[in-house]
Amino acid sequence: MSPVVYLSLLLVWSCHQQVTSGSHVRRKQPVVGLTGRSSSNNTQTMMFQGSNDECDLVMNLSAADRCAFVKNTLDCNMEDGFINYLHVAFCLLPPNLTPLTMTLCIIWLLFLFIILGLTASKFFCPNLSAISTSLHLTHNVAGVTFLALGNGAPDVFSAIAAFSHPHTAGLAVGALFGAGIFVTTVVAGSVALVKPFAVASRPFLRDVIFYMVAVFWTFLMLYRRTTTLGEILGYLGLYVVYVLTVIISAYIYNRQKHSRTSSVRSAAHNPELHSSESSDDEDVPCPTGGSIQQEYESEYRPLLPYSESTSQILLNSLNPVDNRKWRRKSWSWRVLKVLKTPLEFLLLLCIPVVDPDKEDRNWRRPLNCCHLITAPLVCVLTFRSGIYGNYIIQGQFPLWLLMLLLGLFLSAIVFCTTTNDSPPRYHPLFALLGFVVSAVLISAAASEVVSLLHMLGVVLRLSNTVLGLTLLAWGNSIGDCFSDITIARQGYPRMAISACFGGIIFNMLFGVGIGCLVQMVSTHSDVQFESEGLLMWVLAGSLGLSLVLSFVIVPLCRFHLDRRYGIFLLVFYAIFLLIALLTEFGQIHFV
Repeated sequence: MSPVVYLSLLLVWSCHQQVTSGSHVRRKQPVVGLTGRSSSNNTQTMMFQGSNDECDLVMNLSAADRCAFVKNTLDCNMEDGFINYLHVAFCLLPPNLTPLTMTLCIIWLLFLFIILGLTASKFFCPNLSAISTSLHLTHNVAGVTFLALGNGAPDVFSAIAAFSHPHTAGLAVGALFGAGIFVTTVVAGSVALVKPFAVASRPFLRDVIFYMVAVFWTFLMLYRRTTTLGEILGYLGLYVVYVLTVIISAYIYNRQKHSRTSSVRSAAHNPELHSSESSDDEDVPCPTGGSIQQEYESEYRPLLPYSESTSQILLNSLNPVDNRKWRRKSWSWRVLKVLKTPLEFLLLLCIPVVDPDKEDRNWRRPLNCCHLITAPLVCVLTFRSGIYGNYIIQGQFPLWLLMLLLGLFLSAIVFCTTTNDSPPRYHPLFALLGFVVSAVLISAAASEVVSLLHMLGVVLRLSNTVLGLTLLAWGNSIGDCFSDITIARQGYPRMAISACFGGIIFNMLFGVGIGCLVQMVSTHSDVQFESEGLLMWVLAGSLGLSLVLSFVIVPLCRFHLDRRYGIFLLVFYAIFLLIALLTEFGQIHFV
């Protein structure tokens, strides 16, 4: 991913030097087709007002005056995030070293994407799976609720973080729409190229219809430029209807399947006939990480009982490198693992993980006791960009010290009342703790990504929408792309295509819905949208067109996705990206 992102930014940097003045003038013009409408309600919150961001004017000044302008302009003071990246870009190093500053920021952006992906995959998702197992949820309910949240956590938290500031709200819609186009074209097309297959008709039509409804509803909100609390609650309620539809359809399918199986058994007692009729593709068991993990551990289980000391358990638990996997993996995997090892070590030290598929449920007594100390401190120091880190209770007692003392007290109790061999009854509560800590860390990393992309937009004179549909969408979706292609290569293309459409419905409805709801609660007012011009309509129209084409073409092909359809989707995304960039640089506009 890193070479692609870096080369794309260098290309944008070279292009924007040629269209600097034209791009700036275009961004300051009124919105095409919407200039006749103006809001007279001063209580509404302006969410999309890129044209009113005074910080964009910094690039019109000389290099020597930019630092003072950034320090004295309120729009340049980004409150969300630990680092003010505009100060870094214009005040940290001399003006002649701006390319070096941009290079360091791009490297930091890639590192933030690694934090998002690693925290979501290694800590957030496993704890959500453990919570769903503890609640005895069915696979269908868990798949469209907890697992959907786990897979879409970077997208949802990035959208919520983008909605928290007026000048970065365009990143949210750009990223959600851009990720939707990327997943439904590039990812789905790659799956069709790798493994042509016949898609399940009813789930495919169900997911496409619900996603088209969500996109159309979002388009209406952008077109009317305003939304109310009731509409947002209905917007979120659409996902509840989707979940109920999935559950009811699965129940009906299983009941019909059971009735057909019973009739076949009663009509014919030939076992060979029954085995041949029950070999449908939908009855193939899905590969689960739990069964694979159990087989892997049983293979290397010692023949004689062996008990580790407390210190050995702690050291082995904090080691993120599995020596047995290290010997079997390629050199590229080893290089990436070396780069991620320090970060993974820190995350292991702060976030507990409960694994119901293991015999001991991943109970590590010394490490879990340390989690009771480190996890509350991490939450206090990182929640809402660390604003509670210096909070003093009644002006006398620091909040972080209270969390430290409380963690030490709980850690001592757990250590003295448990053993190394068996987990306690309340061990599932550690999954809830791990869920909270990983969610706070993902939110903090998402806020940093949004702030950093806003700075790149100011420096490169790009709108937040184009940054959202490219860098933010690619960064949040590249992991899903590789995982779905891997699942397809293993012989489960239906599972991969279901993940393509099922996850993005959750991301859009909850990303936009929760983002708007948070703003309404914080400002006690309705939300008003103001699009960033033609690019927003190109984005929404392209996503809607791709869904309509899939809705029409796939049934005409009898729900068989072959390589021709995959090539068509990839070409569609390339044409969309070309039109979006030409629109951003002012080459396509209304006459």
